[in-house]
Amino acid sequence: MTEIKINTEFIKLDALLKFASLVSSGGEAKAIIQDGKVLVNGEVCTMRGKKIREGDTVSIIDGDEVKVVC
Repeated sequence: MTEIKINTEFIKLDALLKFASLVSSGGEAKAIIQDGKVLVNGEVCTMRGKKIREGDTVSIIDGDEVKVVC
């Protein structure tokens, strides 16, 4: 698991996927989120604008996982 440091209260899910280099573009982030391939704290999340806060974990099914730290 990789730790991603943010300097704000939260980061939106689609932005985090790009920031953490889990996807190469915003379009790719949108597609995998809508397809139900992203887990937030172990549960499928289909909301692109979901606020990810310190301590949350985000992973792509059968892929990388990141934990948000401040």
